[in-house]
Amino acid sequence: MTRESWAAPALEAVLSRAVLTRDEVAHRFPLFADPESGRWTTSRRGSWTGGFWSGLLWLRARHTGAQRDRTVAWGTTDMLADRLSDDTATRGLIHWYGTALASGRRADELRERAGHACLAAMDPELGLVPWGSAFGGPRLLARADAVPGMVPLLSSTRPGGDAAALSHLERHLELCLSQEPLRPAWRYEAASGWEPCDEPAPGWSRGSAWLLLAVADGLARLAPGHGAESRLNTAAVRLTAHWMRPPDGSLIPLAEPGRPGSPLDTSAAAVAAVALLKIAAVQERRELHEQATLILRTLVREHTTGGGSGADAYDRPAGMLLDGCYDAGNGIAVRHELIWGDFFLALGLAVLTGLVGVNET
Repeated sequence: MTRESWAAPALEAVLSRAVLTRDEVAHRFPLFADPESGRWTTSRRGSWTGGFWSGLLWLRARHTGAQRDRTVAWGTTDMLADRLSDDTATRGLIHWYGTALASGRRADELRERAGHACLAAMDPELGLVPWGSAFGGPRLLARADAVPGMVPLLSSTRPGGDAAALSHLERHLELCLSQEPLRPAWRYEAASGWEPCDEPAPGWSRGSAWLLLAVADGLARLAPGHGAESRLNTAAVRLTAHWMRPPDGSLIPLAEPGRPGSPLDTSAAAVAAVALLKIAAVQERRELHEQATLILRTLVREHTTGGGSGADAYDRPAGMLLDGCYDAGNGIAVRHELIWGDFFLALGLAVLTGLVGVNET
């Protein structure tokens, strides 16, 4: 497939922005940045997004080949080891994306320890790794954002990882896709079984993107039998349709389409673009690759500072992916730069430019 000439300078801008972020946050983890000032809100331990900051630094290190960039990336990755014992299914996001682009024994060992910790947390009765108690609230939740990262992390763990990864993925698909629009979060009650949650709201666009990414990883990494491959393909058809033929015709979705006045969420589009690139490679479907490319080009030209869209009305650095929505329901960072938005935009651009292979992460 052809390389896109616009993608290389866009990738350079996003990875240069990462240097400014690194200098600002020092030994903390960036979460989201103000769309006017570009200043980051940070976390000491990384919340559920620390792996994306580490992954972005590894993309930077691979892009430059500089030892300093590798050293910085290693320092951030090493900090993720503090999260190994946290009771949260977001360890998939944290430890898969934080190590997948790193090379060497240290990364392999951290990923292996994380995989075994997640495998040990598998609830055989529920058929999944529960959301967990690390962020407060009910522990026995199934959420769409608990699946990406967890699928490749479990599947790389031996013995028993493939079966656990498939079970975790299928149970979430069974629940989240059981209603229309999709229900991204479910709570298990001993008396009544699985009950849908109100937050995140039905139709949450990032829920659709996260599930599509998890299905893409399932198709690429698992060798399912007994009809499971057919079920994953069925889920892929439903989820890709949402991004190939958006209900409102827009490539960049509303964060929560059913909520009046919902902001956009560019981070959902960036995640979905990477998922489409993955499925396109597995299924040899050029139309998926072309749609992913169109989404990425739209993100760069219309929503990224320095991308040519007039997004630079303020004196801001180039390479900020704006219009990301952290939490629409609670009004938190609803038009901001988000660290996972930056990561998935950079990852998609890195695939288009050939910097990384489409299924390296």
